[in-house]
Amino acid sequence: MKIGISSCLLGNNVRYDGSNKKDDRLIKLLENHELIPICPEMMAGFDIPHDPLEIRDNHVYTIKGIDVSDKLINGSNKCFELIKDCDFLILKSKSPSCGYKKIYDGSFEGLLIDGNGIFTSICLNNNLKIFTENDYQEIKEYISQ
Repeated sequence: MKIGISSCLLGNNVRYDGSNKKDDRLIKLLENHELIPICPEMMAGFDIPHDPLEIRDNHVYTIKGIDVSDKLINGSNKCFELIKDCDFLILKSKSPSCGYKKIYDGSFEGLLIDGNGIFTSICLNNNLKIFTENDYQEIKEYISQ
């Protein structure tokens, strides 16, 4: 299978704070599949590290209140071109670009709300199957079908 995956889950230091969210269990599960690492924020040209981003009122803001929606939409569209023919995606939960079903509320206080990140929304609008790193068992079942 061809799988698009958030680059930070593979151990790449691409998160806003310069860290990663390497998931060894996922990496092991996916070792015999073609992985396409993506990071919409890197594709958008954000520095690493950069100010935290959150979505509020359908716009993406930095913690300093700067609207960077267009920049992240542009990076998300570039990433979509890389993964549009993947069998499914595994995206970093809660992220303003890759979050699925739950994202931070835009207050920068760690509060979650129902919603999707910018990149995730583009993928859903194009009928791509999405999981997060928290869906290990579901991913395992999906790839064994």
